[in-house]
Amino acid sequence: DFTAAGMDGIIIPDLPVEEAGEVLEATRKYGADLILLVAPTTTPERLKRICDLSSGFLYVVSLLGVTGAREQLSESVKPLIADVRKISRVPIAVGFGISNPEHVKGVIMAGADGAIVGSAFINLITKNLKDQQKMLRELDQFGKILKAAARLAH
Repeated sequence: DFTAAGMDGIIIPDLPVEEAGEVLEATRKYGADLILLVAPTTTPERLKRICDLSSGFLYVVSLLGVTGAREQLSESVKPLIADVRKISRVPIAVGFGISNPEHVKGVIMAGADGAIVGSAFINLITKNLKDQQKMLRELDQFGKILKAAARLAH
């Protein structure tokens, strides 16, 4: 049960919107959000359908390929955010390749409501596996830096 486990929503990265029916029913039944993904290759028609069904927030994939830390934001992310913003009724969070404060600031300034940072946190965890206290300090500090970048962008 979603809510008994404390879940607010679910992301299934490779779930095609055409096959989301059962998951959508379950999330609605248990009061959880279904967070769907859009990519740079998502057609306008498909984008509308995904926006109509997504709840909680919409996960905007910033680039093609695999997730992970990148040096720079993809050039296509700003127009993608603008296109999604025109249609989405839920907040927009951008992920994939978002790994530093400048990326966070960039996607917020481009119109996103949030940024999803994953690999950079995993890298901090991996780097500090033998020193849990240091790991926690670095995770806390990095999270605060990212949060400050998001606030500065507003």
